[in-house]
Amino acid sequence: MKTLELTGVALDWAVAKCAGVEIIEDYSLKSYPLLIVPGEEHLVDDGYAGYSPSTDWAQGGPIIEREGISIAWNGTGRWQAANASHHVLPDYVTAFGPTPLVAGMRCYCASTLGDEVKIPPELT
Repeated sequence: MKTLELTGVALDWAVAKCAGVEIIEDYSLKSYPLLIVPGEEHLVDDGYAGYSPSTDWAQGGPIIEREGISIAWNGTGRWQAANASHHVLPDYVTAFGPTPLVAGMRCYCASTLGDEVKIPPELT
């Protein structure tokens, strides 16, 4: 799947892979089947927490800051993200999305994983 087109749980899964977050895959959950291993931030009563950096600023925001990703509204109904710390090709990546976090996480995945990534079929 093209990294610049990832959405939902597929995008969150790819971000987890980029960030080295160990995940437990529980496909019985319908919304976000990705869980952070115990000991990570954002824990809830059962010891696990949903990992959704494409919708949760507490999870996606630090990645955007750490990676030097810049985000701007492009005036055409989409947000644009670029890995501003890499202004020289081929490392420079621009991504778009319906929200700042989606654009930022797509940019992060594309700059880390490349143009395409194999997503588990359960997530597509």
